[in-house]
Amino acid sequence: MIHIKKSETADTRTCDVSKVTKDQLLESSLQHIGDVQEGLEFFIGMLQKAESWHDFDKRNKEGIDAFYKDFKNNFETTDWWDNHRKVNRHHLLQDDGVPDDVNLVDVIEMIVDCVMAGMGRKGEVYPLDISPDVLMEAFRNTAKLLESQVVVYD
Repeated sequence: MIHIKKSETADTRTCDVSKVTKDQLLESSLQHIGDVQEGLEFFIGMLQKAESWHDFDKRNKEGIDAFYKDFKNNFETTDWWDNHRKVNRHHLLQDDGVPDDVNLVDVIEMIVDCVMAGMGRKGEVYPLDISPDVLMEAFRNTAKLLESQVVVYD
C-alpha cells in the first residue's frame, strides 16, 4: 500500500489561496512530488514483475515441448499458443489474450515484446494495431489499480 498524507494546500480547487503561505505551498508541492514518486515506484515494481515473468511458460521442459510442437508444425496445432495467450497478460492484439483487468503495464509489455521480436527476427516491427477500446480499458483499470493502493491519512 502507498500511504500519503492529506494535502489540501497545493491546489486552488481544495483551498482558500488567500490563507496559504509560500512555505506551505512549497511543503505541499514537495509532498506531492514524493507521492507521485511513490506511485511511479509502484508501477516500476509491476514492470519488474512483468519482466521476470515474461513468457514464463516457455522456460520449462513441458512448456518448451508444447511450444516446439506447435512451432514445428507451423502452428497447424495451436494448443500451446491458445494457452499462452491465457496465461500471459501481454497478448492484447487477440481478443482472448486481453485479461479482464488489462492495464498499461500489460500494454507496455506487449509493445516491448513486439518491438524486440520484430527487430530481432526481421529487422522491423509489424504494424501494432491495438483496439482503442482495449487501450481505454487499460487506462481506466490502471487508474483504478493505483487508487486501490493509496491510503490517505491526516
